[in-house]
Amino acid sequence: MTTSTTSERKNGRMWSMLSPFHRVKLAFMAAAFISFVLSVTLWFLVDREVGLFVGLWVPAIHSLGTLVLVGEDDPR
Repeated sequence: MTTSTTSERKNGRMWSMLSPFHRVKLAFMAAAFISFVLSVTLWFLVDREVGLFVGLWVPAIHSLGTLVLVGEDDPR
């Protein structure tokens, strides 16, 4: 039996306090941020065109998130 540390319990509690809407929103924001960091890394370390291509994913991810989440917080 493993015991969880205080920070693990605190993080689990914070995650469970989020509504499903905010969990999905956070996932889209994290994906866009990772794409941005990958884009900048590719731009400077590999090839500018590849970095630019990956950089175009950021607004695409945000647009997809908007389409998925639109109307989710409507109480109807």
